[in-house]
Amino acid sequence: MRGLREAIADGRLPPGTRLPSSRALAADLGVARNTVVRAYGELTAEGWLVARRGSGTTVASRGVPAGAGVGARRAGSLSPSPPSPGPHRPHRPFRHDLRQGSPAAGSFPRGAWSASTRRALMSAPDDAFGPGDPRGHPFLRRELAVHLARARGVLVDPERLVVCAGVSHALRLIGALREGAVGVEEYGPVFQYRVLEKAGLRPVPLPVDADGARVEVLTGAPGGPPVGREVRTVLLTPAHQFPLGGALAAERRAAVIEWARTRDALVLEDDYDGEFRYDRRPVGALQGLDPQRVVHLGSVSKSLSPALRLGWMVLPDHLVPRVLALKGEREARTSVPDQLTLADFLASGARDRHVRRMRDRYRRRRDRLREVLAERVPGVGVSGVAAGLHAVLTLPAGTDEAAVVAAAARHGVAVEGLASYRWDAPVAGAPGPRSAPAVPPRKGLVVGYGTPSESAFPGALEALCGVLRSEVPAR
Repeated sequence: MRGLREAIADGRLPPGTRLPSSRALAADLGVARNTVVRAYGELTAEGWLVARRGSGTTVASRGVPAGAGVGARRAGSLSPSPPSPGPHRPHRPFRHDLRQGSPAAGSFPRGAWSASTRRALMSAPDDAFGPGDPRGHPFLRRELAVHLARARGVLVDPERLVVCAGVSHALRLIGALREGAVGVEEYGPVFQYRVLEKAGLRPVPLPVDADGARVEVLTGAPGGPPVGREVRTVLLTPAHQFPLGGALAAERRAAVIEWARTRDALVLEDDYDGEFRYDRRPVGALQGLDPQRVVHLGSVSKSLSPALRLGWMVLPDHLVPRVLALKGEREARTSVPDQLTLADFLASGARDRHVRRMRDRYRRRRDRLREVLAERVPGVGVSGVAAGLHAVLTLPAGTDEAAVVAAAARHGVAVEGLASYRWDAPVAGAPGPRSAPAVPPRKGLVVGYGTPSESAFPGALEALCGVLRSEVPAR
C-alpha cells in the first residue's frame, strides 16, 4: 500500500491509470487477495484511488503534485522496473521486459523462504556464526548432495561439493587452475567466456546444432575439423544448450566423456536450468557418466532468484584442495544464514513444491508464446526443446535482426538478438581478438518469458507480435 501511495504521489502512476484487478495483483505479488482488496479500499478512502463498478480501480486526480508524471511510466503498467544496469545490459525504461536471464521475481516464495529462515536461525549451532568452512556449511552440502543425486543424477559426496556465489564465481576459480585453450559453445553466455579469458584461458568456439555442441571437433571424428590438441577444458550446457535450446545428444555425451578420458581433459557442465523441462523428464546430468572428468556447476539463479548469489560446484577429488586453496579461508564466501536457509528449504520440500509450480507456469507461458506466434506471425518459429525460461525465435530470410531489436526498443519492448550471444559478439573489456566460428551467423531473437508478471505477460506478447508483424518480411 505504501508503494502504491508513493507511486501516485511522485507521478509514476498518473491520474487515470487503471490498476490491475485485485485477483491479478495478488497473484503477481504472491499475497492473499484480501490483502490487496483491503489496500485498495484504504487508498480509495484516502482519496488516492477511485473505484467504479464495471470500470475497475483507477488513480484519482487529487493528491498528485503539479508537474508530476514527467518521466512516469505509461498508464496501465505496474510492471517492475528493468534490472539494474550491467556491463552488457544498459538501463532503459522499457514497458515490457522480455530479456532472458531472470525468473518471475514476483513469484519468489517469500512465505516459505521466511519460514525456512526462521527455522534455520533458531536451530543453527553457535559455530554457524563463526568463520566457517570454505567448502560451505555442512548442512547445506549434505542437503545439496541428496537433492542433486535425486533430481539430477549427480554422483556426489558432500566433501567434493563446494558452495560458491554462482556459476561465474565457480568459473573464475576453476579457470585459474587450468591453462591453454578452452572449448566453448559457439552461441552461449558471452560474459562467461570473458570470465574464462580473464582467468588466462583462450576460448575456442565449438559449432552448435539442434543436438547441442558438435563435440566431434574435439575428438577429430568425421563431420568437423578438429580444434587441435591444445584444448584440455570444455564448457558445455548439456541439458539445455544456451541459448539455442537443444539437449546434447546421447552419442555426443558419450563422445565428450571419451575425449576427456583420452586427453586427460576436464568438462565443465553448466546445469543452469536443467530441471525446467516440460515435454519429458529432465535429462540427467552429464557428471553421472564420469565424476572424475566432469565438474557439475549449478545455482539457484533460475529456480529461485539471482539475487541470492548461491551456487555450487561438484568437483573431482583432485581439484577439491586446489579450489579451496584458491578460494581462501575467508574470501569469496556466501552468507552462512542464507546457506542454512537454503538447506532447510531443500530438506522441507519447499524447493520441490516451488519448482513444480514454476515449471507449470513457464510451460504454459512457452505454449502461449508458440500459439500466439503461430496465429499472428506464422513466419516466425520457436526453436529448441520445450524447456527453460526463454525461447529463440527464428527469423525468416531477409529479416534484419538488428532492425527488429531496435524497433522493439522504440515500442518499449526489451528483447535481445541472437547475435549478442554469438562467440564473436563484441564484449566490452574482452582481451585480444576472437577467432571466427565455422558457420555463418543465424538470425533470431532470444525471448525470456519468465520476467513479466502474470497480468503483464499478455500485453508483452501483443507488443512483441506488433513489432514482428511490422518488421518481418511477409512470406
